[in-house]
Amino acid sequence: MLKLAFPILLAVSAGISLVVQQALNTNLRAALGSAAWSGFVSYLVGVVCMAVLALALGDPIPSASVQAHIPWWGWSGGLFGAVFIALAILLIPWLGAATFFALLVTGQMLASLAFDHFGLLGIPVQPASPVRLLGAAFLILGVVLVRM
Repeated sequence: MLKLAFPILLAVSAGISLVVQQALNTNLRAALGSAAWSGFVSYLVGVVCMAVLALALGDPIPSASVQAHIPWWGWSGGLFGAVFIALAILLIPWLGAATFFALLVTGQMLASLAFDHFGLLGIPVQPASPVRLLGAAFLILGVVLVRM
């Protein structure tokens, strides 16, 4: 269990960072008067931070031959990130942070179970056992309770 403590702490920290990010983006939306520009600034700062990280790690820019072997859909992760950012900026003021993230985690859990079960997009297959499905059901019940 101790071996898992650090990765678990990092995963929880990632979850906390999402809440902080979206609170900041929501405030920026109010200040700028634009959800789109708030999302743009969020991604611009993120791109700069990732470029600094890549440089700090000494990661080389992928060659054209490597890039040519990546399927078209392999480049679309940022699109889904942008959808997340835009929806969070628009919905958190309406739903509240707790409800938004409870619904977000529910969507993530349902999609994760499907991706695991069917091995979608190269994810290793892990069947959706009754116990895993029960866990997802409890998560959905938690969403209902958070929303009350």
